[in-house]
Amino acid sequence: MQKTVTTNSRVKGITMNGIVMALYLALTLLVAPVSSGPIQFRISESLNHLVVFNRKLMWGVLGGVIVYNFFFGYGAIDALYGGMQSFISLGLTALLYKKVPNVMLRLALNTVFFTATMCIIAYMLAPEGGAAFWGNYATLALSEFATMAVAAPIMYWINKSVHFEKRV
Repeated sequence: MQKTVTTNSRVKGITMNGIVMALYLALTLLVAPVSSGPIQFRISESLNHLVVFNRKLMWGVLGGVIVYNFFFGYGAIDALYGGMQSFISLGLTALLYKKVPNVMLRLALNTVFFTATMCIIAYMLAPEGGAAFWGNYATLALSEFATMAVAAPIMYWINKSVHFEKRV
């Protein structure tokens, strides 16, 4: 009996992360002309806030980033850098899950983490540094901050009825 419960919860976790990954891909493709490059407005980045409510959902978001970047972005290098940026940001938020009980503060910190780590993407786009790096970082950080800041209260509100923390 115990083995069945464990197996069912694993299947549920994999399924939920698969749904999150598919949703990330669909939302990113929806705004494809502005999903890649030095200015990015990905609606799907709002899903980054899922880790604020449920750490187990980070794998679906990370998978969505990697798959989109590999097949629709700049290929393997984009999957590597974008995956690293997302893993660091999602990981930092996941680590704070129990240490910061205030959900609004975790949403704000998650927004800051994603905004700050856009330097990784800026480096990918301009590895030689200089003005190109700083210009890319400014536009990437600004667009990421805008997307995440607008999404935070929306995800908070959605969580009130969906209860992401109980989904896996």
